Amino acid sequence: MNKTLLLLLLSVSVFAQKSFKIASPSDQISIQLTQGADRAVKYQVFYKAKEVISASDLGFTLKKPALELRKFQILGVDSTTYDGTWKPVWGEVKEIRNNYKELTVHLKESGVLLDVIFRVFDDGIGFRYFFPAQDNFKHFIVDNEWSSFTMTGDHNAFWIPGDYDTNEYTYQRTKISEIDALAAAAKEKDIAVTSLMGKNFVQTPLMLKSADGIYINVHEAALVNYPAMHLKQEGFEFTSALVPDAVGNKAYAQAPFNTPWRTIVISNKAEQILASKIILNLNEPSKIKDSTWIKPQKFMGMWWEMHVGKANWPLAGGKHGANTENVKRYIDFAGKHGFDGVLVEGWNQGWEDWFGNWKEEVFDFVTPYPDYQIDTLTKYAASKGLKLIMHHETSSSVTNYERRMDAAYQYMVDKGINTVKTGYVGKIIPRGEHHDSQWMVNHYNRVAEKAANYHLMVDSHESVHPTGLHRTYPNWMAAEAARGSEFNNAPTLGINAEHTTILPFTRLMGGPMDYTPGLFHMNLNQFDSTRTTKVRSTLAKQLALYVTIYSPLQMAADLPENYEPRLDAFQFIKDVAVDWDDTKIISAEPGEFVTIARKAKNKDTWFIGSITNATARNMSFDMDFLDPDKTYEAMLYRDADDADFEKNPEAYVVEKRLVTAKSKMTFRLQRGGGCAISLRRLN
Repeated sequence: MNKTLLLLLLSVSVFAQKSFKIASPSDQISIQLTQGADRAVKYQVFYKAKEVISASDLGFTLKKPALELRKFQILGVDSTTYDGTWKPVWGEVKEIRNNYKELTVHLKESGVLLDVIFRVFDDGIGFRYFFPAQDNFKHFIVDNEWSSFTMTGDHNAFWIPGDYDTNEYTYQRTKISEIDALAAAAKEKDIAVTSLMGKNFVQTPLMLKSADGIYINVHEAALVNYPAMHLKQEGFEFTSALVPDAVGNKAYAQAPFNTPWRTIVISNKAEQILASKIILNLNEPSKIKDSTWIKPQKFMGMWWEMHVGKANWPLAGGKHGANTENVKRYIDFAGKHGFDGVLVEGWNQGWEDWFGNWKEEVFDFVTPYPDYQIDTLTKYAASKGLKLIMHHETSSSVTNYERRMDAAYQYMVDKGINTVKTGYVGKIIPRGEHHDSQWMVNHYNRVAEKAANYHLMVDSHESVHPTGLHRTYPNWMAAEAARGSEFNNAPTLGINAEHTTILPFTRLMGGPMDYTPGLFHMNLNQFDSTRTTKVRSTLAKQLALYVTIYSPLQMAADLPENYEPRLDAFQFIKDVAVDWDDTKIISAEPGEFVTIARKAKNKDTWFIGSITNATARNMSFDMDFLDPDKTYEAMLYRDADDADFEKNPEAYVVEKRLVTAKSKMTFRLQRGGGCAISLRRLN
């Protein structure tokens, strides 16, 4: 059937029945659009012919011009299909298939033309809005977007409360119906409430599981020139809640204009949720033509010692960590063990007056403290085969950073530094923008684009949740954008044992996370006897996180003196890859356990990470992903029999096994524990 005839038939169906359907390439997932007597257009989503998203709204309220775009005239439909593959610059697999059917519905309301574009994949859907160029409608301000996601029942939900300025919360695991009562309490006991959102708001990615075992993940892709999408929960319905700017507006736009994609990943297997590449496929191809300078890397950090009281960021006080001799110590250790870089925080002047003072001129990003001899250190690092990693804490004085980016990035280039970790702690200056507003989203994207012009790689902290833009800007290699390992030192909730079993289903759906694993010393009173905080993880689990929490930038977070007594366990951190040819999600259940195997880029080595929550469990799985008729040496770094994340977290065992594709791998994960495995093919 040719495209013109298909368009005609679909158009007849729309006008006659006010309803039409489009299915994924394998017919596993389908969307049905309907228009009722009130002219509202709604969509439904079906998985294997079973409804998973009930009739849900589409549309906008505009503030300027003051218009409601919710009851439409359907002008027609258009459709296409696509099936192709592409190769990421770096990633979890070396090649990604992009296969979908697309349907565009052409709408008109109050004289405004608006398209809704749906793409249906075999593992979910994406939809976005497009305002085409039109004579009488150009500039507009969005007040509300009415995209909704109506669930079919009171599903289990994995969520964090809505907040305009931070996503560094502990995940809640409740029924949908319990969100309203618990969201405000979760804020109060976890992080100071910094947003103006009500109690029944949650952030995306939102992970859900129905009573009959259907997994549903709601997020967004290609967040460009638009605020982040949170969700307002009412009953079983979630409605888009856009982050406003300082004066309450959501988005300023000019036709032609695209919104980000709204994504729904669906499967009856948790493993397939983690394997989905919908969000990457909905992003634009790389804007960087020559990407040969972009390199995944493993690094040490002069960072954790400030969190545990050994040192501090400011020069004043006598505990300045970023001094030449101390950084040399990190360079020596990192160079000896084959790392690529050393991150240094607190190197630049301004830390004495950096937080909460609403000042524009705290940091200039080019003036080291007098005890930090940067030229000496860059040369010393180069002599050991590695580079320094720059830290730019903006203290949320973002206009100051934008004025200084060219000078700061040229300074890095002049010093032979090619990677920057950015930070946005505090209230955004100058006018009280929120971290997830349209203006700040544009800023994060400007940083990625500007850094690319200088051939610099970016690791952003306290930034908006990732939405797959690492495909478009592969130099934007990682972000924090969730509760990371530094919260092990938090005085209240910190990081619980199940947190890292939820992150792959939530935060990591949008892109790599700089979680900073690799802590070996779990009682954090090492340098301050008054501290009562502890790392809620076994040592073996810390190793497994290098595989289960994906990032092309992986830091060995602990101190050299904590690694030295345990170099047999540290060997896994040295060996584990940071770029991959293939990834197999072996077993997973949100909040319970995750086991992932990855094949190193251009090598015959595999690495496996397996983690659990606070429940001990036996793991067993086939090794059929290995090359047949080959033998592998497996090095297991597992929990000792008496290991326990609360009582005995540092107990581990290193053992060797020989395995083949016909073998079954078995081991036990203790409470809060894990197992890391390296597999080397024998000749």
